[in-house]
Amino acid sequence: MELSVGVWESLKAVRERSPLVHNITNYVVMNNTANALLAVGASPAMVHAREEVADFVVLSQALVVNIGTLSPDWVEGMRLAVHAARQARVPWVLDPVGAGATRYRSATAAELARQAPAVIRGNASEVLAMAGEAGATRGVDSTQSSEVSLEAARGLASRLGTVVAVTGKTDYITDGSRVVAVDNGHPLMARVTGMGCTASALVGAFLAVEPDAVLAAARALAVLGLAGELAAGQSKGPGSLQLHLLDALYTLDEDTVRARARLR
Repeated sequence: MELSVGVWESLKAVRERSPLVHNITNYVVMNNTANALLAVGASPAMVHAREEVADFVVLSQALVVNIGTLSPDWVEGMRLAVHAARQARVPWVLDPVGAGATRYRSATAAELARQAPAVIRGNASEVLAMAGEAGATRGVDSTQSSEVSLEAARGLASRLGTVVAVTGKTDYITDGSRVVAVDNGHPLMARVTGMGCTASALVGAFLAVEPDAVLAAARALAVLGLAGELAAGQSKGPGSLQLHLLDALYTLDEDTVRARARLR
């Protein structure tokens, strides 16, 4: 069966089931990611207080942990949420934003990565840093191509027993043995802040309806990339891209997905 065949079925399932996706994410992207989840058909919740995260996780169908704006209280909330997710068998996604930039950030990412995330979604520099290759990052932006980090991603996935999704011009998703490439997307997407964070949030939504984490991540990234392509065709720049992207996520139809999703 062609890999692109299941993309529509997963998107349809997200729309029909409207899974509750619990996000512990950064200040910069809360609005972006919540709106993207709503547009794709999921139900977002932005809950980070350590006093309630554990209770909220058990109500959710997926958890997304994004370390973009760290503080000790938020890190403790992440720990509690992840522990609750593991106990309740709620699949969770780690977005190691800026891993490699500072010792605190790298240590937090490494600690969380050892707690059995279903998927680690990062750019090439973040994945290289997580795999122990120094000098790979510039703040939260990638300095490397996704192709360069593929072998590191495979090794990291094998070592941690997880799925690693590296996003870039081509997205690569691997569990250490299987590798799926997604060729959807548009260069203008890189000019909008938090696009990677949005990718991680959508992976969470697709994990809620697809138990195979490789397929869930690949299908989510194909949907986002395809929506980006459609949005870029109507946009004059990054400002209008954000508006058109939400509309594209909301209006994606079966014929478009089956014809234009590019997975291999």
